Amino acid sequence: MDFDANVEFLRLTFYQIILTAGPLLAVALAVGLIIGIVQAATTINEMTLSFVPKLVIVVLTFALLANFMLVSLSDFFLFIFDRVAGMGYS
Repeated sequence: MDFDANVEFLRLTFYQIILTAGPLLAVALAVGLIIGIVQAATTINEMTLSFVPKLVIVVLTFALLANFMLVSLSDFFLFIFDRVAGMGYS
């Protein structure tokens, strides 16, 4: 396996990480930003006010996207294992 193939596998791996974790991180960031703006506007500095809604919304997002993430990761691992099996012994 040459250097270009290794770089391509690394690129595919980073893309898969972004595709899998990106939606959850984006939702957490958006909810945190909205709650932070509301807290700054109302001067309410309660820690549970920022943590609990973010936790609930991220868990709901995970529940909605779990099937997509599982299928995506399964396809990726099948691709990688197929490529490793195709290498053979040298």
